[in-house]
Amino acid sequence: MAKVTHEMTIMEVLKLDPGVAPIFMKHGLHCLGCPGATMESIHDAGQVHGINVDVLVNELNQFLESNA
Repeated sequence: MAKVTHEMTIMEVLKLDPGVAPIFMKHGLHCLGCPGATMESIHDAGQVHGINVDVLVNELNQFLESNA
């Protein structure tokens, strides 16, 4: 099973499982289809939006593990 990392883009994670979309949105990353979602890493997006990326990545991985 793939594991989400800080270096992955939002789009890479969405391709693993589109069900993660609400997790991104809960953390303030609402533009899931914008060009930034395909180009910048989760880490970079987190810095721009003031998000605790460790918490976000942990929640994404927990979701993916529970749906494996």
